[in-house]
Amino acid sequence: MSTAKKKSMFLRRMSTPSFQKRRRRRPSPQALGDIVGCRISQGWKEGDEPITQWKAIILDQLPTNPSLYLVKYDGIECVYGLALHSDERILKLKVLPHKVVFPQVKDAHLASAMVGRVVEHKFEGKHGSKDNWRRVVLAQVPIMKDWFYITYEKDPVLYIYQHLDDYTEGNLRIIPETPPAHVKSDVDSDILTDQCVQFTRSDASKKIGEVIYQVLAKSSVYFFKFDGNVHIYFYDLVEKNR
Repeated sequence: MSTAKKKSMFLRRMSTPSFQKRRRRRPSPQALGDIVGCRISQGWKEGDEPITQWKAIILDQLPTNPSLYLVKYDGIECVYGLALHSDERILKLKVLPHKVVFPQVKDAHLASAMVGRVVEHKFEGKHGSKDNWRRVVLAQVPIMKDWFYITYEKDPVLYIYQHLDDYTEGNLRIIPETPPAHVKSDVDSDILTDQCVQFTRSDASKKIGEVIYQVLAKSSVYFFKFDGNVHIYFYDLVEKNR
C-alpha cells in the first residue's frame, strides 16, 4: 500500500489549444466495444522487466474518454486506469467468454448507508493479532453493488473492496461520528469532469492529467488519472484549495 506524501498541491484547469485538442481524442472502433463486466487476460511488459500474465475484470468504461477503462486485477485491491487497446505495455489482450454474473445485494439499505462514511476494518495480523484500518467509502461500484470504491486515510489512491459480509461478520464498523452522505443528483453542475488539469506541488514540480469522475456522495471530490500513471487518484478540491 502506498502512502501519500504530505505535499501541498494547487490545481489549475488547462485551457490552451494543445490541451483542448488532447481532450477531443477519438477512441478506436475496437475500444467502443462493450466489455464492461467482462473478464480479460493479458500479458504485461514494462521496460526490461520480464513479461507477467494477469487476469482482471473490467469495472467501467469512461463516457468522457471511452478508450480508458477502470480495471481490477485478480488479487490486487487497487483500481487501475488503462487504455486497454492502445497501451503498448499490454500484450495479447483477450476478452474471456461470458460476462460475470454478480449476486444481488442482500441489504441495499446497508450498502447505501456505507457510502460517504468512514469505516474501521479489522484484519487478522501476524500471530493472530487484530489490526484496525480506517478507510473512506467513496461509492458503490456500478456493476458490482456489493463492492465499494474506497481509500485509506492519507493515501489518495483508489482501491476496491467488499464490505457487506465483513460488516455482517463483525469485522467492520461504521464510525458513528461521520454523517451519512448527501448524494448529489444535479449532475449538470459538474463542470470539471473531462477537464485536463495540472497539479503544482509545493516543490514546484508539476503533473498533468484529467478529471474522470465526480463522487456523488461528496461533490467536491473527484477521481483523477495522471499522464504516465496507471493508478486512479482522488482529491477533495475544497480541501486542496483552502
